[in-house]
Amino acid sequence: MADEVKNTMNTAGDEAPVITSEDRTHYDDETPIEPRWYVVHTYSGYENKVKEDLEKTIENRGLQNLILEVKYPTETVTETREGNKKPKSYQRKVYPGYVMVKMIMTDSTWYIVRNTRGVTSFVGSGNKPIPLTDEEVTAMGVERISLKIDIEVGENVRIVSGPFANFIGTVDAIDAETQKIKLKVSLFGKETPMELDFVDIQKL
Repeated sequence: MADEVKNTMNTAGDEAPVITSEDRTHYDDETPIEPRWYVVHTYSGYENKVKEDLEKTIENRGLQNLILEVKYPTETVTETREGNKKPKSYQRKVYPGYVMVKMIMTDSTWYIVRNTRGVTSFVGSGNKPIPLTDEEVTAMGVERISLKIDIEVGENVRIVSGPFANFIGTVDAIDAETQKIKLKVSLFGKETPMELDFVDIQKL
């Protein structure tokens, strides 16, 4: 394994790495050879430590072309605590105990990520890490990816998230640039206009 890591380091310069079958002995042909987002499970409270340590390893070993980005989505939360009239805002982890890694999956990169202190496993099936779909990446706030949908104006679609989940709406307009879709949904006998993200609807 040490030789595999060394060989991977030698390919990770300014040029794109060349991935061969020997680099992927633990993964079948369905495992993407392009960078994809994978989810890593960590010990509670170790998310930032894992991110920092992995980024240091990437920089020290010149693996920027193989492990491209490490992050955990956060959201701004504003609270007013008892005895304090001034609201306080802070960043809260959206998925505690998980870190997202954009990487080319090989035996070597798997070994580097999996053996980072604080990491317990990749999310997947058995020992096989499964990458997030583009829809999951966008919906989870990991990265904004332009999605293509096979839906036309006038079609009926199902809303899959939010307070109107499972409602059926008719497509009124599609904006591929903003990734927004306008619907007309029947509420209490009246057609109500709505604007949703592509990831919030599903073709019937």
